[in-house]
Amino acid sequence: MNVRRLGSIFNRPEKAYAHPYLAGAVLGVVLFLAFLLTGNGLGSSGATSRIDAALVDIVAPAHVDNTPYLLKMAGGDKNPLDDWIVPVFFGALLGGFTSGARNGRLKLTTTKGPNISDKTRWAMSFLGGVIFLYGARMARGCTSGQALSGGATLAAGSWVIMFAIFGGAYLLAYFVRKLWL
Repeated sequence: MNVRRLGSIFNRPEKAYAHPYLAGAVLGVVLFLAFLLTGNGLGSSGATSRIDAALVDIVAPAHVDNTPYLLKMAGGDKNPLDDWIVPVFFGALLGGFTSGARNGRLKLTTTKGPNISDKTRWAMSFLGGVIFLYGARMARGCTSGQALSGGATLAAGSWVIMFAIFGGAYLLAYFVRKLWL
């Protein structure tokens, strides 16, 4: 791919978002098909744990064999990447990138308020992502796995986690509002 063609991917005019009800219906169909075809729902936080386990297994395999959490995924001859959730994770990344490129949203920007630096905004975003991923693993699933897949099966724990996620976000928003205002 030449440089001019690559530049055209980043400079496309931005298209309108899909109607939220249509997008929700399509997501519901995708979730139904995921259950029907694979027997699993949607989610991706488990994939990050498996990728982490694979990296630890490369660097310190003895640590994997002595840690019960990692042992389940990568102990002995187990390949932590040999699970349905890993291709779902990379498919979501590729799909999001492709959608952003096709619809003119593939831009290098930092969305923030005027009272905060880019560096601080990036640090807070990274910290928030790490905390959310840790919480997702403690809850045994991210918002996709718990809210969509668990909620669709009417799992009570999934509904509790979802209300906790949204409630926690609203409570925390007051303290981090200067990142956007």
